[in-house]
Amino acid sequence: MNKPSIRSLLAVEKPLVLPGAHDALSALLIQQAGFRGFFIGGFQTAGARYGLPDIGLCQLGEFGAAFRDMTNACDLPVLVDADNGYGDVKNCVHLLHTYERMGISALFIEDQVAPKRCGHMAGKRVVPSEEMEAKLRAMSANRIDPETFIVARTDARAIHGMDEALRRAERYVRAGADGVFIESMLNEEEMARAVREVDTVHVANMLEGGLSPIIKPAVLGEMGYGIALYGITLLLRITRTMQLALADLKSGELKLVGTGAPFDEYTKIVGIDRWRKIEEEFGEQHPDSAKTGH
Repeated sequence: MNKPSIRSLLAVEKPLVLPGAHDALSALLIQQAGFRGFFIGGFQTAGARYGLPDIGLCQLGEFGAAFRDMTNACDLPVLVDADNGYGDVKNCVHLLHTYERMGISALFIEDQVAPKRCGHMAGKRVVPSEEMEAKLRAMSANRIDPETFIVARTDARAIHGMDEALRRAERYVRAGADGVFIESMLNEEEMARAVREVDTVHVANMLEGGLSPIIKPAVLGEMGYGIALYGITLLLRITRTMQLALADLKSGELKLVGTGAPFDEYTKIVGIDRWRKIEEEFGEQHPDSAKTGH
């Protein structure tokens, strides 16, 4: 079965709500919860897979391996974080092709200098807009699949202010971006202004603990946002859950035993019934059972 693309979902979902996955299990749970697509960011992948902060320590090799695990775990289309492309225009096209061949239908690339960092951390710097525009022109002209949706992210708001962020967003759309992502806006007024002044698909980044307000999907849709990312919601919840479980085990009290997902429920989540059916239908039968038909 072919996956729908992020581009096709944008035509029917307003906004398209994309929870963030940090591993294969979380991607699978997102699908089972009924979402139409999901998001993979560098922040959660660097932390969950490599135990690292999102400050440019991981690049295409590390992220590509992690993204493949997550995309293989479910049948949903995915938007991924491509950071700053890890180089110049040729590196960006190589990254684009690498992800397209993995079945990834959408990505965003940002205008930070290397090494980049999480968009809600201090100390960011951005490249000249002309450098980002060249990357976008190269990527938009060299897509393997015309359906691949390329979003331009700018981190200029936190450094140069909202006016410069909007100027860059407009230029990036003209350079070939299918949508824009203005990172680290400070309030709903700025977010509404972005949609009002730049005519394109807009991405809202609902990052808990970050600089932007957390807004419900329905409200974002009314504001005109096309994509709503809730990228680290699962990561933060599971981190606290593991801390509490480990503290309970360390104390020796074991008060939390039995409060997690039941064993049988977990095995069903990861597909035990499907694999048992294959095993029973095609697996090697015991000689005695073959004679009796059982």
